[in-house]
Amino acid sequence: MGGPDFGALGEEAELVEVEPEAKQEILENKDVVVQHVHFDGLGRTKDDIIMYEISDVFKAKNLIDVMRKSHEAREKLLRLGIFRQVEVLIDTCQDVTFEVTELRRLTGSYNTMVGNNEGSMVLGLKFPNLFGRAEKVTFQFSYGTKETSYGLSFFKPQPGKFERNFSVNLYKVTGQFPWSSLRETDRGISTEFNFPIWKTNHTLKWEGVWRELGCLARTASFSVREESGHSLKSSLSHAMVIDSRNSSILPRRGALLKINQELAGYTGGDVSFLKEDFEFQLNKQLLWDSVFSASLWGGMLVPIGDKPSSIADRFYLGGPTSVRGFSMYSIGPQSEGDYLGGEAYWAGGLHLYTPLPFRPGRGGFGDLFRTHFFLNAGNLCNLNYGDGPRAHLQKLAEYIRWSYGAGIVLRLGNIARLELNYCFPMGVQSGDRYSVFRTGVGLCF
Repeated sequence: MGGPDFGALGEEAELVEVEPEAKQEILENKDVVVQHVHFDGLGRTKDDIIMYEISDVFKAKNLIDVMRKSHEAREKLLRLGIFRQVEVLIDTCQDVTFEVTELRRLTGSYNTMVGNNEGSMVLGLKFPNLFGRAEKVTFQFSYGTKETSYGLSFFKPQPGKFERNFSVNLYKVTGQFPWSSLRETDRGISTEFNFPIWKTNHTLKWEGVWRELGCLARTASFSVREESGHSLKSSLSHAMVIDSRNSSILPRRGALLKINQELAGYTGGDVSFLKEDFEFQLNKQLLWDSVFSASLWGGMLVPIGDKPSSIADRFYLGGPTSVRGFSMYSIGPQSEGDYLGGEAYWAGGLHLYTPLPFRPGRGGFGDLFRTHFFLNAGNLCNLNYGDGPRAHLQKLAEYIRWSYGAGIVLRLGNIARLELNYCFPMGVQSGDRYSVFRTGVGLCF
């Protein structure tokens, strides 16, 4: 009965389907040459650093290309850390306008922290975009019931290449290490230069630090008391990082390689050593949303001269971030219950991450949790550098600690992960501390 009317509606629907495709084709094929870029809201920011970040917009060839490159320019501007907000307006008449809101000249923060039987008040001040070219000065002061620390830093990026930057840091920080009954107070200055080369990121650093070591408890062993006192360390270090992971907390794919070298003593101070360490991680996504991960760490410290290495410079092993099932840094040489660290170590792990059984909370809060199956192994010791490489490998292969188990991992934003594991420690040696049921928090910086 309504045949003609229904047919008319069908013809209209067909026209509505075709028309957007034609418009889309016109937009993509329309040649556009960006002639003017305007900024609204600029105050103390210099023009040259802005032009470096938006230069690709002028290379766009069509309207779609202009939209894409304008969005990339917006991300680069936000990365500078000098704008609170950046909006892009595109005019088909070859004009692009960036509406920006600069950060205040001074921003501050105040918070309190409670933990490890200590409370502290933390005050932070930040001077963003100090001279108009994305420079930044940051000051942080922490006053606690036990310790007081502070840090002052200056950061300067290279215009147009934010990955290349220079920083200077002045600091005082105190750390307490109960596994060694040790307290360390560092007062120092450091300079860093970061730069990329191809797919790698490099950091060159010089650090001069006055270190004060003391006992954390009256029951500290004689070996720790013997290490107490003052020392001056001046060192040069280099770090190289290749990171193709899609996430630093619970990656599903990609690999990570870190190589660090530190040379102390040739630029002054009374501490001399050569220190090398590395970290490798490989992640592969499997069926049913599962992820397999393999990791390997290793390092060696070689004292230079007749003076032995310091307890503050040695490696430590054990805990939720290395060999699970063992207490924090409770593997290797020890004296009267205080762990002294070692000059050589290795550790490795195999991990399988799967969704929770029956996928509760799928698509929401439940996706923050993963089931975790693991196998860890490692060793920490001191080497006699008069022996050959074969003797060193043989010693590192002796008394291997290893563990296996399962648990649950909770992702805490993009900075940390919380693990609740049931572990089976194996290869336990005299003096090692371990526990079958372990929890731990791993941080990522």
